[in-house]
Amino acid sequence: MNLLQYLLLGGTAFRDVRTLLQDLGWDEASHVHDGLPYTLADVIAHLAMTQRTSLDLTSGRRESWPEDQPVWPVSALNEADFKAHLIELELGLLQAQALAQDPSGRAREILMDLAAHSAYHWGQVALLRRLGGKLPEPAHQD
Repeated sequence: MNLLQYLLLGGTAFRDVRTLLQDLGWDEASHVHDGLPYTLADVIAHLAMTQRTSLDLTSGRRESWPEDQPVWPVSALNEADFKAHLIELELGLLQAQALAQDPSGRAREILMDLAAHSAYHWGQVALLRRLGGKLPEPAHQD
């Protein structure tokens, strides 16, 4: 794996995203924490939405970022919405890994931006899971 692939999946500077998503269910994802404007489900939806558009740009399915596209849920999510976003996010991570293996200059730039953006939100995922007492232990301890 190259550095870009590691940055997209975590496991070096921050928790492996596959570990962060481990055993994540609707009850936990929909829990509202006092004082926070979003749920874990909202963050997952945001990650999935921005990842999809970034991957479409990387693969050439889009030429530019759609200015009118929402990047956060515009209405309350239900369990089916959450599960669809979670599946989209997990499939997108696989696609990102493949695209990051030997990216063009444009693809590398977009994927680096996606990795930096996502790292911030993966931190939110870790924090929300910790607040709920459900943050999985890392696969290995350093």
